[in-house]
Amino acid sequence: MTNNIKITRTNSPKPKPDSTNLGFGKYFTDHMFIMDYNSRDGWHNKRILPYGPITLDPSAMVFHYGQAIFEGLKAYRVPAATSSVVPEVAGTLANGASEPIAPYRILLFRPEMNMKRVNISNARLCIPPVDVDECVAAIKSIVDIDRDWVPSAPGTSLYIRPFILATEAHLGVRPSETYHFIIILSPVGAYYPEGLNPVKIFVESNYVRAVRGGIGYAKTPANYVASLKAQMEAKDKGFTQVLWLDGVEKKNVEEVGTMNVFFKINGEVITPALQGSILPGVTRDTTIELLKYWGIKVTERTISIQEIFDAHANGTLEEVFGTGTAAVVSPVGELNWNGSSIKINDFEIGELSQRLYDTITKIQTNESPDTFGWTIEV
Repeated sequence: MTNNIKITRTNSPKPKPDSTNLGFGKYFTDHMFIMDYNSRDGWHNKRILPYGPITLDPSAMVFHYGQAIFEGLKAYRVPAATSSVVPEVAGTLANGASEPIAPYRILLFRPEMNMKRVNISNARLCIPPVDVDECVAAIKSIVDIDRDWVPSAPGTSLYIRPFILATEAHLGVRPSETYHFIIILSPVGAYYPEGLNPVKIFVESNYVRAVRGGIGYAKTPANYVASLKAQMEAKDKGFTQVLWLDGVEKKNVEEVGTMNVFFKINGEVITPALQGSILPGVTRDTTIELLKYWGIKVTERTISIQEIFDAHANGTLEEVFGTGTAAVVSPVGELNWNGSSIKINDFEIGELSQRLYDTITKIQTNESPDTFGWTIEV
């Protein structure tokens, strides 16, 4: 599965962290993937090499004009169909102890959607498009090289972070002529400390994250740095995340800082429509497909924060939950808007939130049949 990729393996493998105490984004595997772009050769020089620092010129355009995009997806360890797929081996934990690893397979979840979204982000930021199939093959290759880093504890996975940086050494406001495409890997546990327990969300009425016509739908670092100030202020007030309203009237719901958001009102599931200012999430799309498959009415439309609070007041707001690669499904137990708080479903996990989480995670880990064709084996 090398796909013309030059492979240089590390001579100094790192000890594996304890898979029961990973946190999120703290540890990184032994290798990384890199390929380069220039106008003459296009995307070329594909290679896997030991994980380590990258060298960029101080005038690299990414530092000055922000041309960068990224993605996030996961790989999952599942039991092997037969014991001959991967022989049992022993890993080494950070404390030096030996951890036996039973025969297993590795699955990816809808990686082609993430790579298609790379090109959506690329187009908005004037970055050359990538070949979707070649990038999926690159993901398979780097995950295969570091497959023993995929954790085995329940609820864990290997987070995959592809990203692109503008590398041309030049000062001047125009697109770069050279780029790096890089993939790094990180074994992770739950994204939120609460896990699947409901989270408290602060509705942001002061700061603005994105507007239609801007870059809100692209997965670019600029969107996330724009959210940090509000997120830190919300955290200081005891909230896990921020719910963003539209950037013009500040009344219509858009997305949570790291998730798309859904509201179950009187039996109908409503989520903000994709109108150019929010991210078209892969888990969002997965959720919508599942709801339709189950015969549950799901509507993509504009929905105001006032409508949400009115639905709570009249007793029709049944559930609120976020969806995203990192958390999969995250129930919302409280919304605070302009000093008023509402508790959703008595701060309990809703039946639909639980069903979605169970269904998606069981498909991802091969505990349930994948009738949708969403998983790909490495």
